[in-house]
Amino acid sequence: MPGAADPEARALAALDRLAGDQAALGVALSGGGDSTALLHFTAAWAQGRRIRLAAATVDHRLRPESGAEAAQAGAAAAALGIAHQTLPWQHPHEGGNLPATARAARLRLLGAWARDEGLGAVLLGHTRDDLGETLLMRLGRGAGLDGLSAMAERREAEGMVWLRPMLGLGRAELRGWLSARGIGWADDPTNDDPSQERTRARQAIAALGLDPARLAESASHLRAAREALGAVAVAAAQGARWHHGSLHLPRVAFEAAHPELRRLLLKAALHCVTGEDYPPRRDALAATLAALASGRGAAAGGALLRLTSTTLRVEREPAAAVKAPPLTADGVWDRRWIISGLPPGTEIRALGPAAPALDRRVLKMSRAAAECSPGLWRGGQLIAPLLPVPPHGIRLTAARALPDFLRHLGGS
Repeated sequence: MPGAADPEARALAALDRLAGDQAALGVALSGGGDSTALLHFTAAWAQGRRIRLAAATVDHRLRPESGAEAAQAGAAAAALGIAHQTLPWQHPHEGGNLPATARAARLRLLGAWARDEGLGAVLLGHTRDDLGETLLMRLGRGAGLDGLSAMAERREAEGMVWLRPMLGLGRAELRGWLSARGIGWADDPTNDDPSQERTRARQAIAALGLDPARLAESASHLRAAREALGAVAVAAAQGARWHHGSLHLPRVAFEAAHPELRRLLLKAALHCVTGEDYPPRRDALAATLAALASGRGAAAGGALLRLTSTTLRVEREPAAAVKAPPLTADGVWDRRWIISGLPPGTEIRALGPAAPALDRRVLKMSRAAAECSPGLWRGGQLIAPLLPVPPHGIRLTAARALPDFLRHLGGS
């Protein structure tokens, strides 16, 4: 039996706690040391519990070797009797924050794969070292409590549950465990590229003689504080309603809340209404909150904020929805709706000026919310709005709803 300090024993204990009730699990397998260790820990554990396992590797196609590395990861999974799939990313070539774009794409691709495979959750190989590096990186960006909080062991996003059973384990001990058993892994050369922020954070930790375990402990303390604040924020949001892709918050409770709680409420609302991975910067949020405090509406992060006598309404901004690209490969439109069953030759676009086709009196929607809602188009002709009930054969599901807002607000 492994000893109490053995990384396998600790990983298995975390798997029991986080995923022991699952019937089917996925493993996000990059082929690096962390995810390879996770794959081996999970294989025997799942077999003994008759849990179906599948693994997937996202090939970002950013390096010539990535395809071979994905194939190597697939071979490692097959050797353990685990079904594997490679998920290629058709990455955009425009500028921007490539690491952040790649992370978001990875989550979308893995989430779609897991849903298609009927998996209850996906295991991620983040470690204690990732916690420490992330803390240092975000300190350098002037992050607040949200940014400095440790990654959660369990979170929900992209219609899937994500579990991190190795946050209590260090990168070096995982590689030691693999080496002692003659198990190889692939080292991504970008991990040693000083142009990468995470590489610089790792080098700074080593140069300063910092203990990643203590950094991870600080991040965990900050997460506990964030969760406590989140519980108060959830209480402040009591009475919130989700309505056809818009969020309605009780105005009196919002205006009576502490400024930091109002900021949390606004951030969570913007995320859930727009689907954007990152909220506006702190100064932009402050300007938006100042406009609301003066009784004016505002636009922020792809959303419109309107005050009525009783509510703060957070709605998608029509100009942003009209520019939404076509359905993604996993059937997501405008990051807000999951749509399937489209007839050949049709597409999904925002109603825009065609919003009068909706009976807004029945749906109780503002003009702006109606213009942002999805419609079925062929060429330049609107065939039918998808709200309140889509045409026969088409399935429409909101990508997020009130429970997602409350979870995000609570810090999970």
